Amino acid sequence: MKAIIQELEKGIDTKSPEEMEAIGAALANDLAHDTTLALHGNLGVGKTTFTKGLAKGLGIEKTITSPTFNLYTMYEGNIQLVHLDAYRLTPETSLENLMLDDFLISPYCLVIEWPENIDPSLVEKAMHLKLSILSENGLHRVQKFNAH
Repeated sequence: MKAIIQELEKGIDTKSPEEMEAIGAALANDLAHDTTLALHGNLGVGKTTFTKGLAKGLGIEKTITSPTFNLYTMYEGNIQLVHLDAYRLTPETSLENLMLDDFLISPYCLVIEWPENIDPSLVEKAMHLKLSILSENGLHRVQKFNAH
């Protein structure tokens, strides 16, 4: 198992957006092809910031923004990054309606914010990361967990 994944299992604390991005960038180097990441956490915990770092690690130079109103955005780098924000969806939303199968071109990394709001089959085999705020002074934690 790769070092960053072992660290994530214990939990990694961050004190700044730059540190959150650095975790994403480090994980990008250790991802298998055709990976789905499910990012759990409340508003303001850094899910999009984490994704920005992941994108940098994947060689994507385009600015990463939250795709809340578009549902998902695709970026090309060393591998394709598809960033899905499921905040406005419900578990009853069919995968066919999202048309993700039409856009996931191997090798890819699918990042899902608010995975609890979509069809569970999409995140069944995902790597689940919980992002949380530990204190008001900006301390955050990223931790890998098993969703099953």
